[in-house]
Amino acid sequence: MKKIVLITAAVLAFSCKKESQEPFGKSNESTEVQTPEALGKDLFEGKGNCVACHQVDQKVVGPSIAAIAKIYKDKSGNLVNFLKGEGEAIVDPEQFPVMQANLEITKTFSDEELKAIEAYIYSNLK
Repeated sequence: MKKIVLITAAVLAFSCKKESQEPFGKSNESTEVQTPEALGKDLFEGKGNCVACHQVDQKVVGPSIAAIAKIYKDKSGNLVNFLKGEGEAIVDPEQFPVMQANLEITKTFSDEELKAIEAYIYSNLK
């Protein structure tokens, strides 16, 4: 009986010591926090597929990102509302029918994601 108690105590002591060596409340994996602009760029080029029609400095199918940023800033437009499908197109309104397909994607984004896209777009102001 003494041997079982000693073995159990040794196992508990070893396991407690091992756990106490790990930082409390932290994982060993590093979590890199993205800036809103970096997250916005990732969303713009990835999940949002905005890059299919918009480039930084040139008009492709839709206006350039720099042009969008300038016009929204100059007109005090609400880019997040537009991406939610709640605002009117103030940049290249004749291209709005083309944009409607992508608005179905951006409407599903969280407010944080939409604000990140907005931050990325504004980061391209000249």
